[in-house]
Amino acid sequence: MRVFKFGGASVKDAAGVNNMVKVLKTVGHENTLIVVSAMGKTTNALEIVIKNYFDNKAELQSSIQEVKKYHNEILLDLFEHDRHEVFKKVNELFDELSSFFKRSKSPDYNFVYDQVIGYGELVSTIIISAYLQHIGMDNLWIDVREFIKTDNYYRRANVNWFVTQQQINERFNPKTLNITQGFLGSDDNNFTTTLGREGSDYTAAIFAYCLNAESVTIWKDVPGVLNADPRYFENAQLLNNISYREAIELAFYGASVIHPKTLQPLQGKEIPLFVKSFLNPENPGTMVGKGIGIEPNVPCFIVKKNQVLIKMSSLDFSYIVEENISEIFKLLHHYKMKVDVIQNSAISFSVCVDNIYNNLEKLLQHLKAKFKITHYENVSLYTIRHYDAQALKSIEADKTVLLKQLTQETVQIVTK
Repeated sequence: MRVFKFGGASVKDAAGVNNMVKVLKTVGHENTLIVVSAMGKTTNALEIVIKNYFDNKAELQSSIQEVKKYHNEILLDLFEHDRHEVFKKVNELFDELSSFFKRSKSPDYNFVYDQVIGYGELVSTIIISAYLQHIGMDNLWIDVREFIKTDNYYRRANVNWFVTQQQINERFNPKTLNITQGFLGSDDNNFTTTLGREGSDYTAAIFAYCLNAESVTIWKDVPGVLNADPRYFENAQLLNNISYREAIELAFYGASVIHPKTLQPLQGKEIPLFVKSFLNPENPGTMVGKGIGIEPNVPCFIVKKNQVLIKMSSLDFSYIVEENISEIFKLLHHYKMKVDVIQNSAISFSVCVDNIYNNLEKLLQHLKAKFKITHYENVSLYTIRHYDAQALKSIEADKTVLLKQLTQETVQIVTK
């Protein structure tokens, strides 16, 4: 059993879907599970739909129609006429989406987000499954929400591994080509949940673990895992081999090629992960596996934009000790802040956080009761693994360094 994951960029239009078919014909598709993301920028478009539902209801239907129009154009490019049953199925999904907004009374943004955002994956997989069938490539469309079961921590749900394994053992047919959605799961009440942005890689790893798959392949628009994001860094190099440990470190610090949770289940069963180009499927790409270090051994650069740096100091110049730090972390947890860097001295404590739940103002008000606070918004966090002097110099040039932290293998720098 092999697991393939295709991201939104690989199926952003009809040409992308046809290229996906070419990849499958090139590398084979027997006993394969294909995990597919939403097409193109659909997730972003659905986030606008959700925003309109809460803030601008007059634009709600037109924003839904924009998403529907985008998918209809892909359908018309893939199928000869609009009488194919897939048009009806896609229409039904958009009717279901509109119906949800009419029925929903929930004021909880995170709950509404998860019920809406998954329509991108549902529509993309319905289209792709129908098209593969249309060209003679038999497959089975499956609803991932019936297999991956989670808690109700909406937008970043935690997998219930016992029930998920049970569902996959009982219901999954490994003897055919299966098509399913990335990113999604469901809770005990069968409400849709999501695994965090870029969670489709994690979906592939969950299935691979539960199916004892021989490998997972993530198909990207890059030749493999690079030592830097080419959007932000020049002269990025391909990494041929990476150990699980090294890849987990890179993912933890924010490398965008691999989702942070993806590697842990694969490492548990020593299932190799390949990151390959959907434009050149026969090229070797990058292999992530057991105990193979990193090759070539070059500095690896990661940048996270739009971070918040919070600097705290005691109001009376007393030491910041375990009791204070414990209280700070309780508040960070309470306000759902993802902590990327911590640094402390005798009377100060700094954290760089990702404010994905927009709770910054509430957190700051809470902290100001006990600490003197300075904070910087829209800062950038640079991480360099296997750094050298030249790598450090390249990051610090022409920037204001607000925080810098070095260990033997890693340096983290917060800049304005």
